[in-house]
Amino acid sequence: MSDLFQSNAARSDDDYSAKDIEVLEGLEPVRRRPGMYIGGTDERAMHHLVAEVLDNSMDEAVAGFASRIEIDLSADMTVTIRDNGRGIPVDPHPKYKDKSALEVILTTLHAGGKFSDKVYSTSGGLHGVGISVVNALSDDLEVEVARDKQLYAQRFSRGHPQGGLESRGAVANRRGTTVRFHPDDEIFGRARFRPAQLYRMARSKAYLFKGVEIRWSCDTALIGEGDDTPAAATLHYPGGLSDFLTSTLGDRALIGEAFAGDKEEATRERVEWAVTWPDDNDDGFMHAYCNTIPTPSGGTHEAGLRTALLRGIRAYAEMVGGQKKAAQITAEDVMGGACIMLSVFVKDPQFQGQTKEKLVSAHATKLVEQAVKDHFDLWLSATPETSNRLLERILERAEDRQRRRQQKEVSRKTATRKLRLPGKLADCSSSDMEATEIFLVEGDSAGGSAKQARDRKTQAILPLRGKILNVASASSEKLRANQELSDISLALGCGSGSSYNEENLRYGKVIIMTDADVDGAHIASLLMTYFFREMPKLVEQGHLYLAMPPLYRLTQGTKSVYARDDAHREELLRTELTGRAKIEVSRFKGLGEMPPAQLKETTMDPEKRILLRVSVPPSLKAADPASEGAEARRVLEQTVETLMGRKPELRFQFIQENAKFVTDLDV
Repeated sequence: MSDLFQSNAARSDDDYSAKDIEVLEGLEPVRRRPGMYIGGTDERAMHHLVAEVLDNSMDEAVAGFASRIEIDLSADMTVTIRDNGRGIPVDPHPKYKDKSALEVILTTLHAGGKFSDKVYSTSGGLHGVGISVVNALSDDLEVEVARDKQLYAQRFSRGHPQGGLESRGAVANRRGTTVRFHPDDEIFGRARFRPAQLYRMARSKAYLFKGVEIRWSCDTALIGEGDDTPAAATLHYPGGLSDFLTSTLGDRALIGEAFAGDKEEATRERVEWAVTWPDDNDDGFMHAYCNTIPTPSGGTHEAGLRTALLRGIRAYAEMVGGQKKAAQITAEDVMGGACIMLSVFVKDPQFQGQTKEKLVSAHATKLVEQAVKDHFDLWLSATPETSNRLLERILERAEDRQRRRQQKEVSRKTATRKLRLPGKLADCSSSDMEATEIFLVEGDSAGGSAKQARDRKTQAILPLRGKILNVASASSEKLRANQELSDISLALGCGSGSSYNEENLRYGKVIIMTDADVDGAHIASLLMTYFFREMPKLVEQGHLYLAMPPLYRLTQGTKSVYARDDAHREELLRTELTGRAKIEVSRFKGLGEMPPAQLKETTMDPEKRILLRVSVPPSLKAADPASEGAEARRVLEQTVETLMGRKPELRFQFIQENAKFVTDLDV
């Protein structure tokens, strides 16, 4: 074995010498390793070539030298980008006297005018590799420059000049740069440009800088059936980021007007933003840019906005609701449902990688936070109705987040062992969800009777202690700490809120069984409020029921009948008990006073009992959030809030408005 190693070592020494050291010159490194410069050789990377050229034109616009950019996509995948800026310099470069500045820029890595702030105060190009990379990866590229009333042009192929810079004569009314290129099939294979993607890129640039007009055109043969990308369009948005939100959100209901603004520093660095909170439970989005470059991976500018919004809403919450309420809010609660556009223009930005997907400039955090925070505080103070609605929605998200975290902790604790059910639960033996049911019973005494009366195979009993917590007026801390509600959630097994999963529901019917009196009705109302707020889908999917236990037992001789209420009692006296024998009327004090046999016969036996299904009107189940169903749902939620919520003045008002409809008051 040692001889083998020695032999290999000797052979390696003989074969490895100076002739094996390659020196890649010019743009050859780009063609050898394109992934290092544009992230790969797939379709996404090919679109990045367009972004590099377009960003140069956008830098001219942001610097105030260009007002119009044109983008054209031909059927053969040739892209032409033209601007009316200053034009790339064409005079001889002082270091390379035999080459024009244009040729140096197109054929040399790290050559450009953006390494200092003398030419551009802010720019998207940083390393001087963008246009040269496009040149290296194109089999045909031509640049035209209209400058000083003269037109110049030069052609390239795979990074090499195909002749020198040529003059094409005088042009009186034209200036700027035109870049026309075709991606090299040797590099990108069968990848093709997608008109829809390039159109979205152009449109986003127009939104980001409201002073620019972008003219888009595309060969109609490239637009497929069902693709709504226009063949030609002029993109100009005076409202900037606010226009984007308006266009994107359409008719989606919002919590008040959007929070939008901009601020430019003395250093000419600038921050622009537009934030809105839709009035629904759908997810939001955040699109952030630096010097018009998209940063899908976020970065320090996003961190500054997140801090500003969080501190602003916490300060407002402390002012109107107290420090305890504010302390539970996190950035996730504020940003989760928001639709956000953020654009910053900073000097010498630092990105993570050449593809610039994440901004890492440390000072951008403070720049954005300081720009946004004061404006946000003023916006919250000036629009109290919108701000209060926003705060309520954020607090709901905070409570839902805490609930999900608690459920996650429970699932983690039980992942390696059998789920621990509530100790008071008398479970059924069957595991068939459709065939089983659980009774939520008022009190241990009634629970004892129900356990004796039940069918042990299909009926489970969970006794509850008195009146449960009113979830419509309780804080999230009280809700999580309440043992009765925790027992219900554990027994059902389906989770709550956004974590609700019907596949995990352990019973097909959830039956509220309370005394047939005012207190029992109140407890039933509290339970229905709990299910509507915490497990609305359980209600919508028809799993919640109310048991109908009798209030009276009427006996005449050997015949006994049961009455649900006073009106039913009078009806039975007229229709069922018509003999001359004395009628004995006994009123049940509660389910606990009812013998198990009677409880089974009147309330629990599926063959004889009466159940009321708690249902949601069909209009509330509409799938379209913009339909009447969404409005009807809001009406129902408002009704629950009025009758069961935290504001007693709403209930007082309800009583005042509806007292005139009372016709039979039992005093």
